[in-house]
Amino acid sequence: MGNSAGRSDFEWVYTDQPHTQRRKEMLAKYPAIKALMRPDPHLKWTVTGMVLVQLLACWLVQGLAWRWLFFWAYAFGGCVNHSLTLAIHDISHNTAFGTGRAAHNRWFAIFANLPVGLPYAASFKKYHVDHHRYLGGDGLDVDIPTRFEGWLFCTPARKLLWLVLQPFFYALRPLCVHPKAMTRMELCNALVQLAADAAIYALWGLKPVVYLLASSLLGLGLHPISGHFVAEHYMFLKGHETYSYYGPLNWITFNVGYHMEHHDFPSIPGCNLPLVRKIAPEYYDHLPQHHSWVKVLWDFVFDDSLGPFARVKRVCKLAENRL
Repeated sequence: MGNSAGRSDFEWVYTDQPHTQRRKEMLAKYPAIKALMRPDPHLKWTVTGMVLVQLLACWLVQGLAWRWLFFWAYAFGGCVNHSLTLAIHDISHNTAFGTGRAAHNRWFAIFANLPVGLPYAASFKKYHVDHHRYLGGDGLDVDIPTRFEGWLFCTPARKLLWLVLQPFFYALRPLCVHPKAMTRMELCNALVQLAADAAIYALWGLKPVVYLLASSLLGLGLHPISGHFVAEHYMFLKGHETYSYYGPLNWITFNVGYHMEHHDFPSIPGCNLPLVRKIAPEYYDHLPQHHSWVKVLWDFVFDDSLGPFARVKRVCKLAENRL
């Protein structure tokens, strides 16, 4: 258990990602699922409340000692900021205002990004499309760790470090695996975020800015909610590349745990994903699922069969053409 992880390569498959065919079958059998593909009417108000809560927290932390600032950044701000990144994930599928008002969704994601401290929303949208279209695609799906990550982070101590550093790998990996030209929306995202950070600094000083940044880095690193990063697609059982989790942390993560359902129907907002399982239980109840994100993290660190290499990877035609 204390030695290097047993895998030395990814799990290569030569089949298409399974969710496209599942979607066709389920819609043919249960056309009522189409009615769930509508905007979440509460999402914009929930996100607005969370942004305001973090702004209030910025005001409150001005006089805190540094040790308490980092404590609350982990215990409270980390939960809120991680939840906001998952709201941005939901919004990236046009679930706040609908597909007919795509620009409204893009700008609202930038608003949700404000407490995160670093520009994130526009870049996430650009790459997340590929994650759904080319799940596990070599050179296309930047959710897959690099070969360097798999080689280096192969012992319990190194895997623990990898979990701590997850925000940095998610930020830098796209630039190495599949770099894309900066878009106008990404530039707007960066300028708005910089202006917001500067305004907070001007109003309340350095500590609130550090609080927001620490909330993001700690909340997206080794944190109970971060178990979803590993739970969603790491191969805990051979032959299964997407897993769901139906536990209570879904209440504060916009139901991201319903991940099998999400990949089957990306346009359905998180609030409606439990209804997918209710309508078509035979497509989900027999599949392996996770019961605890904390246990997922524990198993990832100490199970020698798990590590960054424990991902299904496939060669996509577009990837071949790029090469």
